[in-house]
Amino acid sequence: MRENFLRDSGGIYMWMAMPATMTSPMQRFADAGRTFAGRPMKALKGLPPKQRKTGCKSQEMLDRINRLFDIERQLSACTPEKRLEARNLKSRPLVEALRKWLDEIAPSVLPKSLFGLAVNYGRQQWPKLARFLEDGRIDISKNRAERSIKPFVIGRKNWLFANTPKGARASAVIYSIIESAKENRLNPYAYLNYLFEKLPNLDSRDDVTLDALLSWSINLQ
Repeated sequence: MRENFLRDSGGIYMWMAMPATMTSPMQRFADAGRTFAGRPMKALKGLPPKQRKTGCKSQEMLDRINRLFDIERQLSACTPEKRLEARNLKSRPLVEALRKWLDEIAPSVLPKSLFGLAVNYGRQQWPKLARFLEDGRIDISKNRAERSIKPFVIGRKNWLFANTPKGARASAVIYSIIESAKENRLNPYAYLNYLFEKLPNLDSRDDVTLDALLSWSINLQ
């Protein structure tokens, strides 16, 4: 189902441990760095309290990842171009050092232990975990995507009309429009009013005209 849905689409997708069967030359998948960070954190919590304070490898792994997130917080207001430039200067050396460190310690850790699972996850998902270094538009974590769907998750019990395929499709369409407007810094209410005013007088078969109404159109910025 997921393979069919994404097969002919291009672009960048943020994922958590994406199945290898879903790769495509048209698509770039980025794994969620926050998910990666959660694994050594889980391994750290599984240790006795005294061991957590003695400079264990789980803590070192978590510290290495957190340094990358510290850099991202400093770049939050940058344009994608400036963010990519800063990532290559500041983050790339840390990422390369992290990969080298994972490869060095991998033979000495128990693969089924919590820390071993964290190490194996990082090595197996590495191309997607490091993809944020290729494009300034890619977030290092999925936090922004989760914030976008939070209103829908909170209110979904109120929308009983979505208990049919047509209702679910209508819900998906309206939420896609609203969240896309937010991502492109438009006021969703004003944008919807604009669409309701313009659409009745336009030819719905004219793709060029409809493209001009999309939230990322330069005509609306």
